[in-house]
Amino acid sequence: MIAYKPRLYIILFLCMLLITGTVVGTKTAFALPETTAVDSEEARKLLEDSLSIVEIDHEIERIGKRQKELEQIQNSLETKISNIELQIQERQEQAGIVLRAYYMGERESLLNLLLSAQSLTGFFRILDFYDLIIQNDQAILRAYNQQYKELVSAQTKASRNADQLTEVKDNLVKQRARVLALEEQVNGALASSSNPQAMAKLIEEFTLYWENVGIYEVKRHFQALAGAMNNLPAFIQGSKNMLKTNGKEYTININENDLNEFLRSEDELFNTFAFHFDDGKISAEGESGNLSLLIEGRYTIINDPENAIMFQIDKLVFNRLELPDTTRQALQNEFDMNFYPKQLVSFLKATEVSTDNKVLFVKLELDM
Repeated sequence: MIAYKPRLYIILFLCMLLITGTVVGTKTAFALPETTAVDSEEARKLLEDSLSIVEIDHEIERIGKRQKELEQIQNSLETKISNIELQIQERQEQAGIVLRAYYMGERESLLNLLLSAQSLTGFFRILDFYDLIIQNDQAILRAYNQQYKELVSAQTKASRNADQLTEVKDNLVKQRARVLALEEQVNGALASSSNPQAMAKLIEEFTLYWENVGIYEVKRHFQALAGAMNNLPAFIQGSKNMLKTNGKEYTININENDLNEFLRSEDELFNTFAFHFDDGKISAEGESGNLSLLIEGRYTIINDPENAIMFQIDKLVFNRLELPDTTRQALQNEFDMNFYPKQLVSFLKATEVSTDNKVLFVKLELDM
């Protein structure tokens, strides 16, 4: 297994590499060793795999933390269920006594006693006594019913949590197996490389670069996108031709040039970063200093937990190296880049979304 150990002189080494590197569109800003075309592709694949190992390791850490959280929740729920079951046994006995009293006609005897009162004063005394008994009966039955509901709710949560815990454990096993396979693949490629030491060094340097610079820059772009998407409804409302209606349904048409102009007004980071709408696909690419980033994805309609147009990331490339699915999912979970129609008009919901010929098209209907 490759060891990734940071050292102080690495930063200077990286600076030299960055100065000699070039950035054009989505080309790498990290200078690869001077090798043949095949070797360069092999080097790129090695760096990509090594970066995947690092990122999947982070995913394993996240899964491990989530597993511990779910296990704590499960232990707490099991303790709660045990306590409720003990309490409900006592309540059940009390409720049984009350129900038997009604079934056996004991409460009818009290009612007859009330009707047989010899005086008005006696009537009200018996009425007060009868009322206290009825109130006590109702309190016992309500308490039993409430605890029974709590028990059912806790059992449902425990069952759902157990399913999540099983899923998390399975995912953990899969990701660990995935890392081991990648490590074996990288180590094998290194062993067959024409210059294993130089390649191992490059992997080490680039890994440190990614963890100290790359991931920060990627998150900075995603944070800016999330902030801009939050202000997109106001931008659409302020535009004359984007939102249209025929009385029954509404449509939104956003040209990529308009969207890019909006993004640049939100954050200067987008001065060198642009969105493109193609047939069913959305891409966003650009550069920041010596870093390049490419995001490819698509918009889909979701209704849970609320109606939204969700941006699904299908591909994420940093300096020409594709990041693994775990990184894409983690970033998508951390940064909300969805569009929520109800922020535009409260009574509308999105029913259709598509991209074609540099235009994003959204169809909305009344949400009755």
